[in-house]
Amino acid sequence: MAHASDLSQPGESLSTASAARSAVEFAQQSEKLSHQPTHSSEHTGSVAVKAEFVTPQDPVIVTADGNRLPTVPLEEAHMLNTLNEKLGGEDTKNTINHVDDPEASSPAEGSTKSPLMLPSHLNGKSLQKSAEGSLQRSMPPSNTHPLFPPLPLYGPPSILRDLQCMTFRASSFFLSAGFLGVVVLGALFTSIPTICERIWLRVTFRNPDAQRPFYEEEVRRQKLRVEQQRLWRRRKSLDRGPADHESVPGNDGFIPTEGGPDPVICDVGYYARRVGLDVEEFQVQTEDGFIIDLWHVYDPKEYTRLDESERSYKGPELFTGDNKKRLKDPNQKPKFPVLLMHGLLQSAGAYCVNDDDSLAFYLCKSGYDVWLGNNRCGFTPKHVLLEYSDPRMWCWNIRQMGVFDLPALTSRVLLETGFEKIGLICHSQGTTETFVALAKEQRPDLGEKLTVFCALAPAAYAGPLIGKMYFKFMRVISPALFRVVFGIHAFIPLMMTMHSILPPRFYGWLGYKVFSFLFDWSDTRWDRALKDRMFQFAPVYVSAESMRWWLGRECFARHKCILSTKEELRNEEREDETDGHHVAETHSRHKSSLLHHKHDGHHKRSPKGSTAWYNEQVCPFALWVAGNDDLVDGRKLLRRFERGREPHVKVVHSKVLPEYEHLDVIWAMDAVDQIFSEIREVLWKTCNVRDQCRVPKGCENVAPWKPDLAKEKGEQEEIDQSSSDSP
Repeated sequence: MAHASDLSQPGESLSTASAARSAVEFAQQSEKLSHQPTHSSEHTGSVAVKAEFVTPQDPVIVTADGNRLPTVPLEEAHMLNTLNEKLGGEDTKNTINHVDDPEASSPAEGSTKSPLMLPSHLNGKSLQKSAEGSLQRSMPPSNTHPLFPPLPLYGPPSILRDLQCMTFRASSFFLSAGFLGVVVLGALFTSIPTICERIWLRVTFRNPDAQRPFYEEEVRRQKLRVEQQRLWRRRKSLDRGPADHESVPGNDGFIPTEGGPDPVICDVGYYARRVGLDVEEFQVQTEDGFIIDLWHVYDPKEYTRLDESERSYKGPELFTGDNKKRLKDPNQKPKFPVLLMHGLLQSAGAYCVNDDDSLAFYLCKSGYDVWLGNNRCGFTPKHVLLEYSDPRMWCWNIRQMGVFDLPALTSRVLLETGFEKIGLICHSQGTTETFVALAKEQRPDLGEKLTVFCALAPAAYAGPLIGKMYFKFMRVISPALFRVVFGIHAFIPLMMTMHSILPPRFYGWLGYKVFSFLFDWSDTRWDRALKDRMFQFAPVYVSAESMRWWLGRECFARHKCILSTKEELRNEEREDETDGHHVAETHSRHKSSLLHHKHDGHHKRSPKGSTAWYNEQVCPFALWVAGNDDLVDGRKLLRRFERGREPHVKVVHSKVLPEYEHLDVIWAMDAVDQIFSEIREVLWKTCNVRDQCRVPKGCENVAPWKPDLAKEKGEQEEIDQSSSDSP
C-alpha cells in the first residue's frame, strides 16, 4: 500500500497514474483482440500481447503462449503495439493479470470498474464494422488498397457476440438455402432441352455422343479401363504379385496398387495408387494460425513416406530450416519440385481425376516432384486456436489466401525438398492469389522463391459472366444484407452437407449441372466417363467474406479487376483506344513523345510502368488463356503485358486456346498435348538448378531460358526516363 509521503510527490504520483492508465488501456485493447476473455487465470495464455506485421497492411495477433490469431484492422493492431511500447515492452501477460486486480487498478483515476470490462457497444459495433474512431495517438497511416477494404473485427466470445453469431447463422441458413435452391432449380430447368434432345436422338436410333470432338478417344479410354479392371481381377483371383500388371497398356512402368471396380470417392491417394503412384498428407501452419493441407505425390519405388509426426505442422515461421527429401537411393539426383494451386470452390484433387492424364500425375511421371496445395479451411477447417463456430475462423478473403496461405505452402515445400526455389502452377483463383501475393504492395519477396509462375485460365480481369442475374443480386445488396443472407461463417455450408449425404455419382451429376449453370461451361472436351469424379473434390469450405470479395459491391465485381480500380482501367482503355489510331511505326520512332501524348487535349498518357503491379522481385510468368472463357478475361491480361504496363514481368510463354473453356485447361482430353507438355518444358527451361536435378522425360533437348539482358537494360532506362519526365 502506498504511504501518504509517497503520494505527496507530484512527479512520482503523476508517473504512477500515467503508468496505471497505460496499463488499463493496454488491458482493454488486449481484451478486444485476445482469443478468449481474460478475466480468469485459465485463459492467460490466450491474451493478445502484440501485433506482428507480416506485411505493412497485414498484422496478425500474437498471444502470450506464442500462438497466432487472424489479421485485424490496422488501427487496432497499431494501437495494441503503441500501448505495449508505452508500457516499456515489459511482460504484458503479467501486466494484464496485475491490472485485473482491483486494488492495483485503483490509482487509475479512481475507477472502481474492472479495467478489463469493455463497454458492450464495442463488441456490437465492431462485429459488423471495422473500427472507425480516430486514435488519440500518432500511428502509421492506413493505405489499404481500395480493392482490399478492412475486414470486420470480431472480438473474443461474449454473450452479445454469440447472440449475434447465432442470429446470422440462423438467417443465413434459411436465406442461403433458398438462394441455393433457386440455383439448383434453374440448373435443372435449363437442362430440360438438352435431356429432351438426347432422348429424341436415342429414340431415332442415333448416338447423341457421336458428335463430341473426342468421342473415339473416349471410347478407346473406356475400353482400356475395362481391360485394366479385368487384369486386376485376374491377378487378385490368382493371388499373384504386381508383375502381371506391368503388361497393361498405359502403365509405363508404374505398377498400380489399387484397381478393379472404380468407385467414385473423394480421396486423391486412391486415384494416385490406381496409376502406380501414392500421396502423403502434410499439415502446414500459416502465419495467422490456420492449419492447411499439403499433398505430396510420389513414386513409391523411389521414395519412402515420412512418419506422421514429421508431416505435422511446424509452427508459423516461414522459410526456415534445411531439410532434404528422403530418397531410397541417396546417390540419385532429386526431382525438381513444383507446387500446384487450385481454383475457387475446388481442392487440389482437381489435378488428380483424369488417371494418367491428370496434371499432377503427368508431371510426377515426367520426373517432377509434385506438391498439391490447398487453401485454408478446405474440406476440414482447422486453426491452432479457433473453432468452426468462431467468426474469426472465417474472417478472410483472397488477400489472406495470397499473403498467408501461398507463402506457407511454398515455404514447406522448400523445407521438405531442400531447394532454394520451386516452380508454381495455378488455375483460376489460384492464379488470383498468386497475382495478389506477388504484387509490390503485398509479398513481392515470394517471387524470389519461384522459378516460374504458370497460370492456367488466369483470373485477373472479369469476364462477361459477372453480369448474370444471380451474380448481380450479390452485387446489388449492401454488405450488411450480404451477411444477413450468406452469414459471417462458411459460404452456404449446406453444400458440404449435401456432399456428405448424397450418393457420390448423383452428387457428381448434380454438381456438374449446378456449376455448369453458374459458370457457363460444358463437358464437351472432357472424358465424360470420369465426370462424376471431377466434382467429388468440389465444393470445399470457403468463407462468406471471400465470396463477398469476389461478388459483393465493393471489390472485384465492382472494379472488374483484382489489382486495378475501375478508374485506372478506364484510363488504360483510353490509352489503348488512342494507340489504336496510330500506325505501328509511331511506337518505334517516337517512344518518348508517345509517353507524353495528350488524349482529347486533356488526358496525359501515364509513364511506362507507373501503374505496374509488380517490381523487380517478380518471377517469370507463363500463361495459358482459355479463349472461350466467359468467367475471366485472360486476353486482357496478356494485353497488359504486351502494352508494357508490367515492365518487370518476363513472359516466357503465352498461348491462347480459342475453343477452350475455363476448366478445359486442366480437364480437356487433349490438354496433355495442348498444355501439359508445354508446362513440363517451361518448368525445365526456367529451372535454376538444372545440373543438380534429374532431367524430366521429354525435356532432354530443352534449352535453358535466358532473359534478354540488353532489352531489359533498355526497358529500364526507358522507365527511368519516363519517371523523371513525369510531373
